Amino acid sequence: MESYLLDWVNLLLRWAHVITAIAWIGSSFYFVFLDSSLTPPQDEDLRRQGVGGELWAVHGGGFYHPVKFNVAPPKLPDRLHWFFWESYSTWLTGFGLFAVSYLWHAGAYLVDKSLMDWSPAMASVAALSFLVVFWLLYDATCRAFGQRRHGDAIVGGLVLLLVCAASWLACHWFAGRAAFLLVGAMMATAMSANVLFWIIPGQKKVVAAIRAGERPDPIHGVRGKQRSVHNTYFTLPVLFSMVSNHYSFTWSHPRNWLVLVLMMVAGAAIRQFFVLRHGWKLGRNRHPLPYAVAGVAVILAVVAWLRPQANGTAAAAGPAGYEQVRAVLAQRCYQCHGAQLQMKNVRLDSAAAVRQHAVQIHQQAVVTRLMPMNNATGMTETERALVAQWFRFGAPTP
Repeated sequence: MESYLLDWVNLLLRWAHVITAIAWIGSSFYFVFLDSSLTPPQDEDLRRQGVGGELWAVHGGGFYHPVKFNVAPPKLPDRLHWFFWESYSTWLTGFGLFAVSYLWHAGAYLVDKSLMDWSPAMASVAALSFLVVFWLLYDATCRAFGQRRHGDAIVGGLVLLLVCAASWLACHWFAGRAAFLLVGAMMATAMSANVLFWIIPGQKKVVAAIRAGERPDPIHGVRGKQRSVHNTYFTLPVLFSMVSNHYSFTWSHPRNWLVLVLMMVAGAAIRQFFVLRHGWKLGRNRHPLPYAVAGVAVILAVVAWLRPQANGTAAAAGPAGYEQVRAVLAQRCYQCHGAQLQMKNVRLDSAAAVRQHAVQIHQQAVVTRLMPMNNATGMTETERALVAQWFRFGAPTP
């Protein structure tokens, strides 16, 4: 019953997380597009009001005319829309999902004893520290170098080093799938913290100054814009780390940390293409196609690098019988799918059950290599090849 209820909590949190993430990322992408597409206002009255850019757009049968003030409008309306609950809701649902999916069963999902033989509690504390420490180091980097000459390039380079170091540590401390997710979660935490500690407080100070009849300090807009730009470059790397848990060929690779770093770099490069593309149309920068080409080239290189290698043992083996497979299942799978415990309501200690779950056995142990979880029981490559041969020859059972 507990497993059933946890599955429902997991499903509902995942559903809510996807919905709120779409809302947050969608609004973030829109405002980056808007900033890159604004043109100087043609109307003299708009210029007198302090409007620095405008955009005409058509969507859903209507025409829209958003404008952006250089610092602030002369007078604020009573109703002002704020964009922050999208960010907070995404982080809260994501953290809840992480807690239910990984922290609740840290011994199974976080701990890989071949990497670090520590207790579930210690693994959980270490995982949570990634979220906090990365934010502190990232924020300190932005504070120290963000306002200097060439500050954006310096911050970008240092943050890349931080992400590389965190990826290496995570992949050497935690199970591969958890490590990828954890790196994405730490970056997503920094994104939401940017909104919580910098973007929204700065906007509130600007609003308070306007309502008090004072001229707002433009530094709040500069800092908020800087953190918002960082968020947009984090987005595609974070999304890759989140969806990668479904594809074990990425996080199960011996150099999984490098796979993660390369795919995140590719995502950031492709995002750079889309950011600059809007400005290129207005003649503000050179064509950004090299960024997209570089990102796609990195992805193709990773695809070639991770391609499956021919398994000589499996190819040379003859048909495998049920008794051979049963011996492997007894040693590697009965602990979680036997008489004492049936994870996910799957039991494999009888010929009828193996016959029923033959496709799932092949999929989980051979194709995706998700099972045994984190290979906790030490299934060998020879044993996986044996299961593959058994399935290839019709998965015979008595």
